[in-house]
Amino acid sequence: MQATNTGYKFDLRWRKIGLTFLLFVGFLGRAQNNPSDNLINYDEQWIHYGFLLGVHSSKYVIKHSEAFTTPAMDTVHSIIPGNLGGFKLGFIANMKVTEHLDLRTSITVGFYENDLLYRFTDNTDQRELKDATMVEFPMLLKYKSTRRGNLAMYVLGGFTPSFEAASKSNREDVIEKLELHGWNFAFEIGGGFDIYYPFFKFSPEIRYSYGLRNMLEGENEFSVGLDRLTTQNLTVFLTFEGGPSPKQKRGGKIKGQGSHKSGSRRNKAQRKFKGNKNG
Repeated sequence: MQATNTGYKFDLRWRKIGLTFLLFVGFLGRAQNNPSDNLINYDEQWIHYGFLLGVHSSKYVIKHSEAFTTPAMDTVHSIIPGNLGGFKLGFIANMKVTEHLDLRTSITVGFYENDLLYRFTDNTDQRELKDATMVEFPMLLKYKSTRRGNLAMYVLGGFTPSFEAASKSNREDVIEKLELHGWNFAFEIGGGFDIYYPFFKFSPEIRYSYGLRNMLEGENEFSVGLDRLTTQNLTVFLTFEGGPSPKQKRGGKIKGQGSHKSGSRRNKAQRKFKGNKNG
């Protein structure tokens, strides 16, 4: 049977979390050193658009079947999921619900690699590598803190359906390998920081995703020892959302510039009148 190595299982993830935290601290220090408040009326707009970039570490979560302990599989010592990296990119739509609650949706393309290592009792092994391009549609609720200067914290959570973009082109080749479904449904939870710059909002974010669907499809020599296979991944996102609309920018500038110019002309006229009167 497979022995669980907790240190190996979480070491990579915790190192990434630590690195991300250090990056957050650096961004926070820079944001708090800015003496001016940017995008004052940003959160009053009901919708914002933007894009995101992300890197992730993903793996399978498996549950052995009863057949794994039968004599038919006595040559298989263990089945071990591996941690592999990938990246994501997509577009965001963020809609205001209340003062502290937003609804965030996006269309994201994720590039994944996952593998299973089959170890045998004769000291040999076989690696089954699965790569997939998934189109994801996260539906997340974002709860954010009160803004302090150019900084706000937030947590988010929700569900993400996803669909494989590439179809199975060669069915005869597929049935000789680990066969999985082409769509998934996952629960996601995470958090991050909103940092307000003069023309956009930048948000470093970390998010954990746990697949709820059993991805096994059919049965062959690769899946007979498995009863359930789900996905999980940890992603670090960098999101960028646009600032005020051009109309709001133009309106604010004209109003401020008009008042300043009118005041200057009024003061000049008064000084000129007083000069003529004294003369």
